[in-house]
Amino acid sequence: EIKEALQAFGVHGLTVTEASGYGRQRGHTEVYRGAEYTVDLVPKIRIEVLVEDDDAEQLIDVVVKAARTGKIGDGKVWAVPVDTAVRVRTGERGPDAL
Repeated sequence: EIKEALQAFGVHGLTVTEASGYGRQRGHTEVYRGAEYTVDLVPKIRIEVLVEDDDAEQLIDVVVKAARTGKIGDGKVWAVPVDTAVRVRTGERGPDAL
């Protein structure tokens, strides 16, 4: 749903990375062949998108709306400044590279 929401917003590219971590859910325990194991890290997906500053807040709202279930594990969204972006193939810089 997030990918479709981003496409509808006009995002033309994104990076998806499989990750492990924990938040408030803190992992869980599993039993395998009678032994109990603690799974400290939970599988997660990290999605990275670059947009112009003027679009950042609206894009955050789009992602939150698409991702929210109201349950622990919905994730987090944050924005970080990017000094410059360069499309290597063409040499375009800044917004043209996005």
